[in-house]
Amino acid sequence: MPVTSLVRVLSTSLVVGGMALSSVADARTLSYAIGYPPGSDSAKAAQNYADRVEKFSDGELSVKVYPLSLLNFAETSAGIRDGMADIGYLLSAYFPSEYAHTNLLAEAAMQLQFFGDEIQGKEGTAYIGALAEYIFFQCEECHSEFEAQNQVFTGIASSSNYMLNCSEPVTTVEELKGKRLRAAGSQWSRWAQTFDASPVTLSGNETFEALEQGVVDCAIISAPDLENLGIIEATTDITIDVPGGVFAGAPISNTNRSTWQSLTDNQRTAMLHAGAYISAEIPWVYHQREAAVLERARDEMGIEVHTASKELQEATRAFVRKDMEVISQFYEEIYGVTNGAEMLEEFRPVLEKWVELVKDVDSQEELGELYWNEVFSKVDASTHGM
Repeated sequence: MPVTSLVRVLSTSLVVGGMALSSVADARTLSYAIGYPPGSDSAKAAQNYADRVEKFSDGELSVKVYPLSLLNFAETSAGIRDGMADIGYLLSAYFPSEYAHTNLLAEAAMQLQFFGDEIQGKEGTAYIGALAEYIFFQCEECHSEFEAQNQVFTGIASSSNYMLNCSEPVTTVEELKGKRLRAAGSQWSRWAQTFDASPVTLSGNETFEALEQGVVDCAIISAPDLENLGIIEATTDITIDVPGGVFAGAPISNTNRSTWQSLTDNQRTAMLHAGAYISAEIPWVYHQREAAVLERARDEMGIEVHTASKELQEATRAFVRKDMEVISQFYEEIYGVTNGAEMLEEFRPVLEKWVELVKDVDSQEELGELYWNEVFSKVDASTHGM
């Protein structure tokens, strides 16, 4: 090859190579703090979210996940607000006054019991579809709460059903009396008080030690989180059918507002797209893993798995019916939410729609596509959070 041709080839290669290096160097990395430990279901979902952000942004964005190393659950709200993390796995129920409207909607999830067997095993997936749609498009108060904390809402997720996980058998109304119950939401606190038990507010990160040391007698939590948070090691008895409801106060990809506004429309769309899939993955995986965790608890660890007495089941359903009327009054008296009853009335048909939408969904991927097509893709990335 002539020298001039060789020089031209080398020069072209250097230019192309330089462009590739520049492209890699220009890719922006965002930090994602999650209070669950490495290897947990939610930590795995967070990594899948990171992979999707990179894919949907065509490599312009990457996300580094920090499971239980950058911020714990109690630190996450302020950590996102102050820019310690660009994205955070927020559990809004830990901060009742900051996210009162969001929590009101999340805590109404015990109404899922009214839908009966038609939604069994997909309670969380229906509730999250409805909750995402309502918050994005009908709850300006929710967005105002996030803005006050320097955050932007981009997705939300739920657990599977909440159960009693105890250090002794608790299956009857009488056995509930006087018990100290770790409760992650005011609806479960009110349920506990109805049966003369004492609700205790604890972070999920503190629950294992509290149960092991007898600070609490039971933790009201989902079966998969027994493993995710290590609580299963301190559990001797599980009552699977009370109190019920799902934990839905989990805006799992809330983003620092300054970070969000510094992105392009395409990058924000990529994060919303990934937000649809993590919002689907977490409730789907929780429901799928519930049976496996209970089987392991019973067969491998010798934990007694109970059903509640008929009296306790009926009393719990009566509580839920009454609490759907009480919850808006509670939020008005305690947190100044003046339109709670109207919100719940508006939300109910949205939930009914989503109960129908998820009935025939057969996979996590299909659920993610449903969330994207029905909700997240309709969010205007050029104005949302701006």
